[in-house]
This record gives sequence, C-alpha cells and structure tokens, in this order.
Amino acid sequence: AVPRPRLLLLLLLLLAAVFWVCVLYFRLSALISGVAIAPMERMVSFAAHYESRGEDGNKDSCRGRRVYIHELPPRFNADMLGGCASTDGRWPNMCEQVSNAGLGQPLPEPEDEGEGDGALSGAAGWYATQQFALDAIFHGRMLRYGCLTNDSSEAEAVFVPFYAGFDFARHLWGYDNATRDAASLDLERWLVGRPEWRRAGGRDHFLVAGRTAWDFRRHTCPSPTWGTNLLFLAAAKNMTVLVVESSTAPGHGNDVAVPYPTYFHPRADADVLRWQQRIKSAGRPWLMSFVGAPRPGDPRSIRSQIIAQCGASSACRQLGCASGASQCHTPADIMRLFQSSTFCLQPPGDSYTRRSAFDAMVAGCVPVFFHPASAYLQYRWHLPGDHATYSVFIPEDGVRVGNVSIEDTLRRIPGAVVRRMQEEVIRLVPRLVYADPRYSLDTVKDAFDVAVEGVLEKVAAETRKAETTDRRSSWLDKIIWSE
Repeated sequence: AVPRPRLLLLLLLLLAAVFWVCVLYFRLSALISGVAIAPMERMVSFAAHYESRGEDGNKDSCRGRRVYIHELPPRFNADMLGGCASTDGRWPNMCEQVSNAGLGQPLPEPEDEGEGDGALSGAAGWYATQQFALDAIFHGRMLRYGCLTNDSSEAEAVFVPFYAGFDFARHLWGYDNATRDAASLDLERWLVGRPEWRRAGGRDHFLVAGRTAWDFRRHTCPSPTWGTNLLFLAAAKNMTVLVVESSTAPGHGNDVAVPYPTYFHPRADADVLRWQQRIKSAGRPWLMSFVGAPRPGDPRSIRSQIIAQCGASSACRQLGCASGASQCHTPADIMRLFQSSTFCLQPPGDSYTRRSAFDAMVAGCVPVFFHPASAYLQYRWHLPGDHATYSVFIPEDGVRVGNVSIEDTLRRIPGAVVRRMQEEVIRLVPRLVYADPRYSLDTVKDAFDVAVEGVLEKVAAETRKAETTDRRSSWLDKIIWSE
C-alpha cells in the first residue's frame, strides 16, 4: 500500500504535468496556425489592396503613395504626338524630338578618339532632348511608377496625362484664342464629370505642363495672343500643375516648378554613379563659361554684359548661340564645355529660369545666378534651401551698370568653399535628371521620384487642411443651431 501523503504528492505532480502539457499544446497549436495562415493573409492582402506585408506585419512602402492614372481620350495626348508632322514649322523637328519615349534622338558615338570615349552617346543614356518635352517623358515614367492602382478610391493622388505643353506648341502661331483654349476647356469638361473629381473637387489631381507657367496664363502676358489660359480655368486652380518655371511664389498658387529635362537619361543606378565619378574627376581648366545668345531688344537683360566680360577674360570660354550658330544646338559640345568649367554663368533669358542651369549642374559645374527667380524662388522640392551650398549669386544690377567684375567675384571665393559647392552639385545630380521612361532605377531617386513625392505631400497637406476646415464649419454649425 502507498502511504496517503505520498499518494497526494503523486496526484499533484500528475495534475501539474497535465496542466503544462495543455499549455504547451495550445501554444504549439497557435504557432503552427500562425505559420500556416500568415502567408495566406499576405497573399490576400496583396491581391486585394496592391500591397504586401513585411515580416513585422507592416504595410509596404506603397502605403500613402498610390497614384491612379486617368485614362484620357487620345485626343488629349497620343493624338498630339501622332500629329507631330502637322505643326507647319511651329515646332521644327517635333517628330524627331518626341521620338524614343519623348527623349529625342540618341547622341551619336564619337567619330574619332579625339571626340571622347563614348560617355556622351546614346548607348550611355544621352539624347538630344528638347527642353519642353517633359509632358511625354513624365507620362512614360508615371506608367512605370511602382505604386499605381486601378482602384481610384485607394489612390492618394490622381495623374492627368494631358500634354498641355504640346498643345501649346501646335497652336502657337496662326490660331485664335478660342482654338488655343479648346483642348483645355475640353479637358475641364471631361474631368469634372468624373467620380474621381467629385471626391475631392480635384485637389488630389495633378498634371504636367512641360513649359513655363507663363505659357498657360495668357491674361497676364504682354501679348494677348501668347499661349493658353489653362491655369486660369476653375478646374486647374484646384489641381497641382507641374511646370518647368512657376509663376507664383513658393508655397502660393497651384503651379510648382520641377527641373527642365536635360540630355542625360540613365537606365540603371550604375549609369548615375558612373557619371558622378566621371565629373568628380574631370579636369576643369576654365574658371567660368557661358552658353547663350544676347538679348539686344531687352533692356533688362544682362547677357550682353556677360558676353563682353567673358570675351575679355582668358579664364572664360563661351559657345555662341546667335542666329545661324550651331554650337548651342550640339549637346555634346555644351556638356564638354560645362565639364571643363568650374563655374557656369546662368543669367535670365526669355524667362527667369534656364534649362542650361540643369545641364551645367549635371556636368558638375557650379551655377552662377544673377536673379533670385532663376532658381531660388523655384524648384523647392529638388534644390537645397541653403542656396549658397551649391551656387553663387551675383546681383544683376551691378553687372548691368558695369560695377561688378564676375571673374574677380568668383576668384575671391576660397578654394575649400568651391570644392564643397562642387561636391554638393555632384550629389544633386540624380535629383536633376529624368531616367529613361523605358527603364526603372532601383535605389536612386531621380527628378520624377522627387516630384511625385512632393505632389503626394502637397495633396496630403491640402486634404488635412480641408478636413480641418470642414470640422470647424461643422462645429460652428452645431453651436449656431443649438442656440
């Protein structure tokens, strides 16, 4: 017989063993269940919401970044490209310039060893890109954007692929204002009838008009027949419109400046890194350079003074762009000059900004600006807020009256400061170029990526502002009607 105390001890041990077996069983069941179910949850989530979940259960990087693209009738984009041959000289060589997904013709391989090593050829991502071709280039990049959605209710922003810049070009000369505005008015009617528009009144919509904003504000232009009135339309005032030069101060208005297209369109991260290494080690025998033509009919222009100062200096080289000159229209010549220059002079031209400023920075050349609107009041998403880190500013008034020597001003900058500016310019290169729309970069953010991020942040801020206003109005209504 087993003594009673020992029997009670055995019973207690047995109960404890059963308890821990149960605990371990349910714990193991939960773990096994989790392993079996989690992949299915991830699969269902991805299929239903265009997103995946990481190991920690968090949503992927598309959260808050989804974009829906309106499928516009082709008259708003594709038909404009298809009619490139009917511009009747209003846009010379338009068909060539919109070829290759809007990039234009690839730069040819050098004919002999003296011309270079092929670094500025089509094979390396270099094209004769027209400075106003951004409509098609941006649309092509948008179609490869990694966070597109087919469900507009899930989108944080809605892209409108209307080729406003091309529409401007085809009606520039020989048409009345009603014809110039016809496509914009047609687009407005089409948009406001869509459910996507009614959801937020167009505040989440954006489009790219790849010219200066002044080309779409005819009422404020000196010429009553220049351009369209796209930006004056009621619908356009609600949208974000990306242009290569804004007409409003940063933070005000709905047009936002993004970089002009340059000649460089990388196809992979390695293309960008390889180019940065090249310009970092480039020899720069010229202190400064200028590429451009004079503006003799514009009393505000300081180009004549800049051309005169450059011509009188042994440290400056320039490429003439006067009527009949071809140097300005040879991309390889322009880029070789900028690669061999420490500073590149960027006075205003027909408008405050210049495509040349971006070509220069892509070549590793420190830009010299003479008016704040040439860069400092523009491109707030793409260029540093501290302008002295990447550029030099020389007020134009002193140059105009002849009191300022550009060469002396630049020579007074300490060498260490110049090197820091060059390093910053080289660091900025990825943000200033648009990748080839037919390819995708992996980790490098180009000008397109930065612009889309800016649009999403702007739309989110305006949405929060609208929601706050609505809540305040609702609160006031309750107080008023409860009295």
